[in-house]
Amino acid sequence: MRGWVDVIAACGRPHQRDAAVELGAQRFTTEDREVTGAADVDLVVVLTPPASHGRLAIAALEEGKHVLLEKPLSTSLDEAKALVQMARRGPGLLLTAPFTPLSPTFQTIARHIRRGDIGTPCSARARYGWSGPWWSEWFYKPGGGCLFDLGVYSIASLTGLLGPARRVMAMTSVALPDRQVADRTVRVEVEDNAQVIIELGSGALAVITTGFTLQQYRSPALEVYGSTGAVQMLGDDWDPEGYELWRNDAGAWQVFKETAPDWPWTDGLRHLVECIRDGTKPCLTPEHAYHVLEVLLAAQRSGKERQSIDVTSSFDPLNLGDAGPTEAAHLVHDRTREHSPPAAGATGAGSD
Repeated sequence: MRGWVDVIAACGRPHQRDAAVELGAQRFTTEDREVTGAADVDLVVVLTPPASHGRLAIAALEEGKHVLLEKPLSTSLDEAKALVQMARRGPGLLLTAPFTPLSPTFQTIARHIRRGDIGTPCSARARYGWSGPWWSEWFYKPGGGCLFDLGVYSIASLTGLLGPARRVMAMTSVALPDRQVADRTVRVEVEDNAQVIIELGSGALAVITTGFTLQQYRSPALEVYGSTGAVQMLGDDWDPEGYELWRNDAGAWQVFKETAPDWPWTDGLRHLVECIRDGTKPCLTPEHAYHVLEVLLAAQRSGKERQSIDVTSSFDPLNLGDAGPTEAAHLVHDRTREHSPPAAGATGAGSD
């Protein structure tokens, strides 16, 4: 984004002042209102823990700002509903992570599915996890947990590929009750281990494995099994390493190398700035982010109540345009156009 925006202000804890200077921020503050309400700020980037996402995004949208929001949209459906309604009224655009559907590999796989290259999707699997954060304890406290931090990727990706969910069943647990954060031991108060089953509106069933309990893995990030074939993404959905396609009529796996190995998982910022400049809408919608949050909360509730939970929200299919698979890298990932810097921008220093 160098040359595309000016970093006007950064907000964070006092010890983050040096990081703000490295970002080129013209000023630093510890008061979030000095960013969300600043007259010379057009775009607010929220990188704080999930519990504060909704409050900060609402404050910025109320001031007419555009907002780029870390995942999830909120930790409350009521707060998330207010955000969606505000984004519909405008004038500010709202874009929420994860940005996995922006990757050329995701879009190519989505087109294979939409064209019927694997027939009717019947079953899917996704996984994302690792051993867990050691730098901040909020990951292990209410408002954190492996579903909000990790499972959100798989849910966003699978629903982006296959459409809205209608029912969720999950088993969640605290596998490792004590975690080492910096130089202290932290008691884990939320799930760090989860298995989630999702019934999609299309009729397909999906399974998600996630947790701060996966030391290593060598399996595909995403797998979709259809009536006449299968497709799977290699690597992680936020860092794809190509994909594999099986079609019954071909009788062989086709292996495709990653076409955009430098694609950044932070690509949402580039996409949002382009939308602001061009007067277009992001291809990722607040309605999808709301739906992902409802699925997350349903999974948490299902894990506690040991029963399936209905999901009532929906969203329109992601707008991937009409490009073919070989053109996917240029759909929302075109860096060849010339840009002059917009008048102003902003970043909120993260508090992870």
